[in-house]
Amino acid sequence: MVKNGQRDDIRSLRYAADGGVEVITFPRLRGMPAGGEQPPLQRADFHVLAIVDSGRGAVTVDFVHHRLKPGMIVWIRPGRVHRWDDIENLDGTLVLFRPEAVPHGSPGAEPFGPVTWRRPELPALVRLAADHLRREYDASRARPIPGATAILRALLEVLLLRAADCAPPPPAGREAFTAYATAVEAHFATSREVAWYARRLGYSPRTLSRATREATGRSAKRFLDDRVVLEAKRLLAHTGITVAECARRTGFDDTANFSKFFRARAGLAPGAFATQARIPATNAPPAPEQSGADFP
Repeated sequence: MVKNGQRDDIRSLRYAADGGVEVITFPRLRGMPAGGEQPPLQRADFHVLAIVDSGRGAVTVDFVHHRLKPGMIVWIRPGRVHRWDDIENLDGTLVLFRPEAVPHGSPGAEPFGPVTWRRPELPALVRLAADHLRREYDASRARPIPGATAILRALLEVLLLRAADCAPPPPAGREAFTAYATAVEAHFATSREVAWYARRLGYSPRTLSRATREATGRSAKRFLDDRVVLEAKRLLAHTGITVAECARRTGFDDTANFSKFFRARAGLAPGAFATQARIPATNAPPAPEQSGADFP
């Protein structure tokens, strides 16, 4: 399955199973540390796609609390810090897969898609695809056969296509935003100026801002700043490094400037945020909540 490397409060998970695809259920997850009474924060190098068949629960992904209920699909992409807060009453399927197992151009697989979405009546073909994948996975574990990996990856592609077909449609003209978001992910610690990205990508700053606002409801500058703040929050909450080291890792030469930047956007000084984030989950104030995109 996976290997973990413990560092302070976060568990780094690295995919270690053969074939690049693994299928489990929520009942099985409850028997693992990730689904226990005090579930750890995790950061995985693989995708987790979950389909909720019944029950209600919750998962927190990058400080956002998502309520889970029947008909919901959860897609936790590599690098996201997450914790299964409440899965005691959940049933359904979870698929763990390596990034290279995602077919090129697969809808919904971009790293900037939604974490959760929901159809009150999940299409039967989504459930059938998940069930077929699970049965083939179980069969491959019971009696390995030549071609099992190819079968699992083919069925994974079907499931991803079916799941993405239920997701909110991406806005038209998304190419500029996707290029910008990809560049931000790679270089947010290098530059916090939209014009810098515009020059690298061959777009005007105005085009990037318009595309980003259409895709996310935020300006290009706000999107960039939010990504820097997210990384700072991850570091402060989960690694135990100093504020000065956090500033350095997020591209600031001066700790005071970083503290001013962080306070203006997060509402707390970096040190205060780190202290609050390290309060045990049972005593911590609730994280911001998001229930996922619902369809009428």
